[in-house]
Amino acid sequence: MSDDLAEIERIAGSLLRGLSSGQRRALMRRMARALAISQRERITAQRQPDGSPFEARKKKEPPVSGRGAACFLYPAGGGGAPRRVIMKSFTWGNGQMMTGFDIEAGAIRSFEFAKVVKWLPVPEEYRNAGGGKLRRRGGLRRKAMFRRLASSRFMKTGTDDQGFWVGFSGKVSQIAGVHQYGLRDKPSLRAKAVPYPQRELLGATPADRERLLDLLFSHISDG
Repeated sequence: MSDDLAEIERIAGSLLRGLSSGQRRALMRRMARALAISQRERITAQRQPDGSPFEARKKKEPPVSGRGAACFLYPAGGGGAPRRVIMKSFTWGNGQMMTGFDIEAGAIRSFEFAKVVKWLPVPEEYRNAGGGKLRRRGGLRRKAMFRRLASSRFMKTGTDDQGFWVGFSGKVSQIAGVHQYGLRDKPSLRAKAVPYPQRELLGATPADRERLLDLLFSHISDG
C-alpha cells in the first residue's frame, strides 16, 4: 500500500520528521489501526477501493435431492473410468469433503466435493423418508466473501518510527494475493488451476487518506 500512501508522505513528511521517535511510533500505531479498520469495513461491504462492488462468486449448482443418500460419478484410482458412488449417512468436513458409508465399497469413505464428475439420481431402493437435501455448508460465508480473511486473526499491522503497514503474512498472504491481483490458483489440491476475478482486498481510498491526515494534524495539535 506504499504507492497509495505516497501523497500522505509528501504532504506530511516534514511534519513527521519534526516528531520524536516515540511520538512517531505512537502516531503510526493509530494510523495502522485506523487503516486496518477501514479495510475490514470495505471488505465486509464487498467493495473495491474505487467503490465498485466485488465481482460476485459464480453461481453454485442447486442442491441435489438425495432423500438421505447421494449418488454420483467419481474418478477411479489409477485413471480408470469414473465409478458410481452411492453414499448414505454422510457428513461434511470443512465444507469441501463428504464422508459417509459407501454402499458399493461397503465401508466409510471420503470424497472431495470439487472432484465429483456428475450427480446422479439416487436409486429408489436407497432412498428413505428421513433424509433431506444434499446442501453445501457456509451459505453466509459465500454471501460475504473474505469475512475470515479480513479478521484481526489474519489481517495484521506493523509499525516503527518510520512508517507502518497493513496486510497479510505467511500462507494467508498467498491466498490474498490471488484475489488481490486476479491470478490463477487451484480451488482444491487435485483440481486444475482456474482464474480468479481481481478483488482488491487492500487499497487506500481518498477517505482513508483524509482520515490519516486528520490523525496526523490532530496528533500534532494535541502535542
